[in-house]
Amino acid sequence: MVMNDPLLSVEYLSKSFPSGLATIEILKTINLTLFGSSTTSIQGVSGCGKTTLLNLIAGMETIDSGEVRWEGRSLKLFSDADLHRARAKFIGFIFQHYSLLHELSVLDNVLLPGRILGNCDRERAEELIVRVGLEGHALDSPRTLSGGERQRVAIARALYNSPKLILADEPTGNLDEANARSIIDLLWKMTHEYNSALILITHNPTYAHLADYRYRLSEGKLWQE
Repeated sequence: MVMNDPLLSVEYLSKSFPSGLATIEILKTINLTLFGSSTTSIQGVSGCGKTTLLNLIAGMETIDSGEVRWEGRSLKLFSDADLHRARAKFIGFIFQHYSLLHELSVLDNVLLPGRILGNCDRERAEELIVRVGLEGHALDSPRTLSGGERQRVAIARALYNSPKLILADEPTGNLDEANARSIIDLLWKMTHEYNSALILITHNPTYAHLADYRYRLSEGKLWQE
């Protein structure tokens, strides 16, 4: 691992949601620091706040209290427009259900993050498609691909803007064991190659224990394992 200035700092982060007449504090004073070329796993029961934590880290939900900093800069200092563009550059998202646009080709799906920044580099997208093992599929519709292949498209899309932070929310949840392990191996390889930081949300203890840093989210707090 390369230990330098943090890519991500989460400091005393808290988040509550209304529930009827009550308020439920789903996250309580969360602290987390991530460096480049590192992998972090977070486990926890369904509904414990794992996806909410990723959304707060990405600036997609408002923080009740605490700070999220990308390379030392607080998200509170960004305007909405600047945050939108900075997120497209800084973060690569990978979801359990792929979130691909089936009316677009594999190539056009991979190019989507570039369109946000006005940087549509077809050659780079084609290179990433090859790198994730989908050579020959650039013009295919995602409908024609297997689950494992669709997740590879999602990884190529997430890496298009060379993100510093990769957020993977149950990326193997819909895959069989062989495809799931292949996706995990690819994520680990790409994280180190890009000197990024990866947060993997997973229910699979085997994959969780591959990470450099392992946490469990329980009762609103992160517990290091």
